[in-house]
Amino acid sequence: MDTPKKDEVTVQGISASQGIAYGQIFVFIQSDVEVPNYQVDPEKRIAEVGRFEKALVTTRQQISKIKGEVEKNLGPEEALIFDAHLLVLEDQALIGETIREFETTGRNIETCFNQISTRYIQAFSEIDDEYLRERAGDIRDVAQRVLQNLLGQAENSLSRLADKRIIVANDVSPSDSASIDRSAALALVTDSGSRTSHAVIMARSMKVPAVVGVRDLTARVKNGDWALVDGYAGLIIVNPSEATLFRYGKIQEQKKTFESRLLKANSQPSVTLDGVAVALMANIERVEELGAVKEYQAEGIGLYRTEYLFLNSARIPTEQEQFLAYKTVAEALAPHPVIIRSLDLGGDKPMAGSPHLFPKEDNPFMGFRAIRFCLVHTDIFKDQLRAILLASAHGKVRLMYPMISGSEELAQANAVLAECKAELKARGQAFDEKMEVGAMIEIPSAATTTDILAKDCAFFSVGTNDLIQYLLAVDRVNDRIAHLYEPTHPAVIRTLKHIVDEAHKQNVPVSVCGEMAGDPVFAPLLLGLGIDGLSMSPAWLPTVKYIVRAMTMADARALAAEALTMSSPKEIYAKCDAFYRARVTVE
Repeated sequence: MDTPKKDEVTVQGISASQGIAYGQIFVFIQSDVEVPNYQVDPEKRIAEVGRFEKALVTTRQQISKIKGEVEKNLGPEEALIFDAHLLVLEDQALIGETIREFETTGRNIETCFNQISTRYIQAFSEIDDEYLRERAGDIRDVAQRVLQNLLGQAENSLSRLADKRIIVANDVSPSDSASIDRSAALALVTDSGSRTSHAVIMARSMKVPAVVGVRDLTARVKNGDWALVDGYAGLIIVNPSEATLFRYGKIQEQKKTFESRLLKANSQPSVTLDGVAVALMANIERVEELGAVKEYQAEGIGLYRTEYLFLNSARIPTEQEQFLAYKTVAEALAPHPVIIRSLDLGGDKPMAGSPHLFPKEDNPFMGFRAIRFCLVHTDIFKDQLRAILLASAHGKVRLMYPMISGSEELAQANAVLAECKAELKARGQAFDEKMEVGAMIEIPSAATTTDILAKDCAFFSVGTNDLIQYLLAVDRVNDRIAHLYEPTHPAVIRTLKHIVDEAHKQNVPVSVCGEMAGDPVFAPLLLGLGIDGLSMSPAWLPTVKYIVRAMTMADARALAAEALTMSSPKEIYAKCDAFYRARVTVE
């Protein structure tokens, strides 16, 4: 009797690493360590602390070994992921709080460490910024490894895959992703995670497709099920039919041809068919991303998010530490510009080791953050401004303030900057006295008073992520209303047009550094509205450059003019999508 054929099932996730793979599934279940809880005898307390210190040393050795293997197999840039893990093990706040908890309660060190590390993980998990939220994964991964060493348990591992498999997991820690046998992994699919998770970074390095955010897939499939992973569209097709496999065979051929065309276009100037040059720059968070910036030939840094320097440490980095980081980026990109955004910390991005600086808030998105935090904590702000000024002597550095709501905040920030310039002059230290200063436009009040702000700004950069969120009153990380977050809403299009028109009247250039800038479907609309430059994650640069080179600016302006007359976000998106598809083919 024939086994009945299973029905084809398609599941939507989030594309994280491009490519197509077909094979059998391996379900990887990683369970948390079960932590015992007991009272330690007073005479054994010194030994208990010694046991903790030994576990930290063992964990450090294990992670250093993993880092070495990754560096050997994938390269030094991928190995830098584990520097963050080693920093966790050096975090004196985390270690000190654990020991203090032990001295206070007398409970076993596993319980104390688990309690303190869980608090840190929770703090980082609540951060809105996707990249920085992944820091929670670093701490969780290291904490699990420390607990395993304390309890004498064997580590979970993906190093022993028996055959080529599509790995399906709830999530994959950096350690687990580093241990994956490259010859056996066909693709990576996770229930949770994000495009910026370390597992995804590893998948891209190994050049295997990855799809994340596929809810509960681990509970819906089993080992041995056949599946097709579409890393372009973020799809997993379980039990694909013969017709589907044939169709994807054709798609794979087309995609490979198209990707080769993208790479070829990326080495060409970013100029439209009618001869208009478009500045395409990169967004970065860490110095280690400079390799990707150069690989994808960005024309500078349009957004250097400096929060990583603060959130990757339990203490405030010094002026000198910040200067060295900014100087490295400025020198590496010279003569291209580097726009350094001052600290966007606070509210939904607190420093785990400094709770006194960040009181609990009911509405952190509109709370004590960014420039508001800096204008209160001017000692922290001035350290950063002096570091940025000092770096300006080593390249084409520009300073940008985040979350400016009006001219008074801008004036206050510039007054602090003037104090910092005077202090550096008194020290006899060099800086670029003509360093350009600009503001992010991400609050409706700033958008509607662009004409006023332009009097004191050399440039603007629109943070579309927050601007759309505030304009539409949509929490972009709330799954229940995520469908209402629409970049093509008429209010968004009209606001962008207003910003550009008012800025250009005073010869102030406007770029976009939000997610819209890196989407090739939206790029022509933004340029047609008059946006002067686009800044995005480095990996998106080839795709956006391709559409720039495949269109005329005249057509982009016509697209924008038509979009401004339309009332439906979905119709505007369809118009943009049709514009893109007409100029980009994969034949």
